[in-house]
Amino acid sequence: MLRIGLTGGIGSGKSTVAGLLAARGAVVVDADRIAREVVEPGTPGLAAVVDAFGEGVLAADGSLDRPALAAVVFTDPEARARLDAIVHPLVRERSVELMAGAPSDAVLINDVPLLVETGQAGTYDLVLVVEADLATRLTRLQGRGLAEEDARARIASQATDEQRRAVADVVLDNSGTREQLAEQVDRFWEERVVPARG
Repeated sequence: MLRIGLTGGIGSGKSTVAGLLAARGAVVVDADRIAREVVEPGTPGLAAVVDAFGEGVLAADGSLDRPALAAVVFTDPEARARLDAIVHPLVRERSVELMAGAPSDAVLINDVPLLVETGQAGTYDLVLVVEADLATRLTRLQGRGLAEEDARARIASQATDEQRRAVADVVLDNSGTREQLAEQVDRFWEERVVPARG
């Protein structure tokens, strides 16, 4: 099994890269999707979040009110650390379960937004970083409905491009078109994945 850690800042295009790699047959374990899963209604994760942050982080239907929680944690490093201490262990546990279910000869992509921040780079055969310039990332995030100030706060709360590059085996630039990104993914697959699989 070839284990690849895929990371990049919010709005960089990690999900697009994960999709392109999945189309080539890779098994993708998406930490963001798992992070949503572990705080669904009725889960111990959601109960722990409510214990830590109060009923104000719940929507009327009992689900997690993500914007309300984001308003608390993205401006307060201590609150964010409390949230991370709840969610990260649950995400890791579920990721391990999903990885164990992958075929032994799989190309396994762990899509981990906070790979650098959580010190996981050394656990992968390859680390693939997706970057995009700040203006492009802000445009994408605003297109998702985030105010510019909120988008900037989220970007600032994550590792810098320099910190990600320091652990990267390969860096993809996603400031251009989807076609240009797809070409880089193809090159990564041919030059790094195929040889590593023998």
